[in-house]
Amino acid sequence: MFNYRTNLGQAEFENPIFTASGCAGSGKELSQFFNLTELGAVVTKSIMLKPRSGRATPRMAETPSGMLNSIGLQGPGIDQFLETDIPWLREQGATIVVSIAGESTEDYAVLARKLRAVPGLAALEVNISCPNVENRGQVFACHPATARAAIEAVRRNIGGELPIIAKLTPDVTSIVEIAQEVVAAGADAIALINTVLGMVIDTTTMRPKLAGKTGGLSGPAIRPIAVRAIYQVHEALPQVRILGMGGVSSGLDAFELILAGASAVSVGTATFGNPTAVIKIKEELKNELIEHGFDSLREAVGYAHRSEGNLI
Repeated sequence: MFNYRTNLGQAEFENPIFTASGCAGSGKELSQFFNLTELGAVVTKSIMLKPRSGRATPRMAETPSGMLNSIGLQGPGIDQFLETDIPWLREQGATIVVSIAGESTEDYAVLARKLRAVPGLAALEVNISCPNVENRGQVFACHPATARAAIEAVRRNIGGELPIIAKLTPDVTSIVEIAQEVVAAGADAIALINTVLGMVIDTTTMRPKLAGKTGGLSGPAIRPIAVRAIYQVHEALPQVRILGMGGVSSGLDAFELILAGASAVSVGTATFGNPTAVIKIKEELKNELIEHGFDSLREAVGYAHRSEGNLI
């Protein structure tokens, strides 16, 4: 019997396929197409302290093998989220990973305190790929000190029960250095990668296509970047679990991330073209693992790092 279970920190999951934060809200749209219990977990859109309307439009643009978005973390704010979204997800029987984002270290601390006593959460994804208003708008995850401070604030306020998954940006000189800092600060796992900063100019109008000028690039174009980042971090921190993401649109794509060192995989942009992509990828990945001779998912995690003499 094939064992598809996995873990991120102390949290156990029935299978390794999750939604990606920001691509499925809190799962209501996807629930029209399949039962959310079929997923390893629903990772919610990153929630902030206060309601946000997001950036001006246009805020999405197609690119070769991907898309650019500049949504601006639009959302209802933590209080309404706790009142409506979490109870709904619990009713569906979903495994819940809440993603949070903040503009300051104190934001992360307050969000953690509000979530500490909420029942039914499997883990907390801490999206630190956001501008830090206390530090001239620099992105938390781009600097070791600010990345560490944000995770420390969450760990102090969430307690030791709920696993913390630190979500990092690839737009840094050394992803390993940032990963080491957040683990030292109390992160139990790492999410790799967030979108890559990009820009598109309309050659007809000769102006940027996005109102916010720059945006996050996602889709198949960034998968090699995700594979590289996952491989490097797993090599440096082999005991730390990784939630991999970035351009996954098939089971074979997910298999590549697993071989690089991911213990679970989030699927995002692929769901815009096919709302059932996560289910298709879950089945395809399982078939790939079995066809390659693995008896469990865990056997395949980081397999690309093994020497020739240790291959099965």
